[in-house]
Amino acid sequence: MQANSIFSIVAAGALVLAGLSARAEEKMDPATMAKALQQASLPLEKGAKLSEREGKPISAKYEIEHGALQLSVYTMKGDRFSEVIVNYTTGVVAKDDWITDADDMKAAQAQAAVMATAKTTLDVAIENAVKASAGYRAISVIPKLEGGQPVAVVTLMKNEDVKKVTEKLY
Repeated sequence: MQANSIFSIVAAGALVLAGLSARAEEKMDPATMAKALQQASLPLEKGAKLSEREGKPISAKYEIEHGALQLSVYTMKGDRFSEVIVNYTTGVVAKDDWITDADDMKAAQAQAAVMATAKTTLDVAIENAVKASAGYRAISVIPKLEGGQPVAVVTLMKNEDVKKVTEKLY
């Protein structure tokens, strides 16, 4: 009975992950991002680590929001989810807002479910991906289930070249 419940929860989580909001599969213009990243001295993995003061990081990304670059980290503290904006030059938390948007909440819940089974933190997964890809820097990390196991999909960028790698979280 308990195995069926666990399977049901995992299956439901996989379905939610399959239908994640734009947060996970957002369109990004590589030329615009490459230019904007020139001003960002803080690596994504350090931004994710610094956000731990606000809760457990469950995803992180550099994004262009309203024409400006920002480093956004979704965190979980207790049963609440926040979007933490980290200053990409100083590492100071600039903003910490509770997530209330329905699509963002679905994405955060799905990411939290994956991270609940992870044995590796996102910052370590990002560091591993960057080490294995000389000259690239991480611009996003999204956890997901792959074959029933937690993994982190890390998007890397070198100039305008973008690639995705998968790192084990188990």
